[in-house]
Amino acid sequence: MGKEDWNESMDLSSFAFQYQLTPEEREERLAQMVPEEQWGAYVEDKLAARMTVLNLETWIQGKVYAMGGIAGVATWPEYRRGGLVSKLLCNALSVMREQGQTVSFLHPFQFAFYRRYGWETYVEYKQYEIAVGQLPRFEPQGGRVVRGEPDIALLDSLYETYAPCYNGMLKRTEAWWKHRILERKKGTTALYYAADGEAAGYVHYQVKDRVCTVHELVHLNREARLALWRFLSDHDSMIDKLVIRVPNDDRLPFLLDDPRIKQETVPYFMARIVDVKSFIEKYPFVSGAEAAFLLEIQDEHADWNNGVFTVTVDESGTARVAAEPLQASDLPKVSCSIQTLTALLTGYQRPSFLQDIGRLQGTLQGLGMLERLVPARTTYLADFF
Repeated sequence: MGKEDWNESMDLSSFAFQYQLTPEEREERLAQMVPEEQWGAYVEDKLAARMTVLNLETWIQGKVYAMGGIAGVATWPEYRRGGLVSKLLCNALSVMREQGQTVSFLHPFQFAFYRRYGWETYVEYKQYEIAVGQLPRFEPQGGRVVRGEPDIALLDSLYETYAPCYNGMLKRTEAWWKHRILERKKGTTALYYAADGEAAGYVHYQVKDRVCTVHELVHLNREARLALWRFLSDHDSMIDKLVIRVPNDDRLPFLLDDPRIKQETVPYFMARIVDVKSFIEKYPFVSGAEAAFLLEIQDEHADWNNGVFTVTVDESGTARVAAEPLQASDLPKVSCSIQTLTALLTGYQRPSFLQDIGRLQGTLQGLGMLERLVPARTTYLADFF
């Protein structure tokens, strides 16, 4: 998209997503736009639909992957249902592959729509709503909690230790911290320092209208977690309830005197493997034993993924992927769609479950290999785009 269309693109986004920007906010957004990330679909030289493909990075099984973040997909009403978004998405797949972005994330307006193009749910979060009388009353810890101006470098060092423990977390830049986290999520930042003076966690939150909204809670150990929750609970005279999003494996209710808090599980973002070969060859499978199998993938919108591959995994867990050689026909075989492969390798669903629901087919030996080879790790995403 040429810069001459950026204002029209922003008008389209404001219309489609129903928000208004002040002139100052508009200028700031325009200044942050990256030319090669902006894409448009045109009808008679008029911008009819738009999309952003953000150049991001994510952690999967402890490794950093280049990731294309699809955002701001919008079409003017008079051009809807004309296939323009389909063309933008298919173009984005080719562009992401060329740029080495082997995986893509997006936040769907409708899950079924993006499943047609190969994206699949990869993460859900739990949201707690805790009444003030149900807040945890943990014992004091040995360190101290300090409120203050956010130190991005320090916050990021803690985040970068915490985030790789989950599949699908973003690797944040300084600009992302500044514009996407601290500017857009107003509030207070507090850090926990252990007795030896080392920072071991932080909380970013806002108290407004007697509700404490926790934007992010990061802890590197049990001590930091208990201390930060105690700190939040000490806001009890100011609030009626606390609201927080946490990973799906969080077990806070078990620690509460009254665990009957309001809990909601929310399907959140979708993911798509853009390039099967490159993605798998970087993927750290479970080490310890060699394995080889045939992987058949159905992908209607990325023909480079559509077909049968030979996957060979060495003792270190490193894979090599090749087109199926004739002599490999006796290898165990598994077959699935690109959506299913994405849910499997991001760790969102286990092979045994995908087999049970008919999304993953194959020989018993091949399915058993996948169950052993794919590491178990919870998916989570603390960001939005």
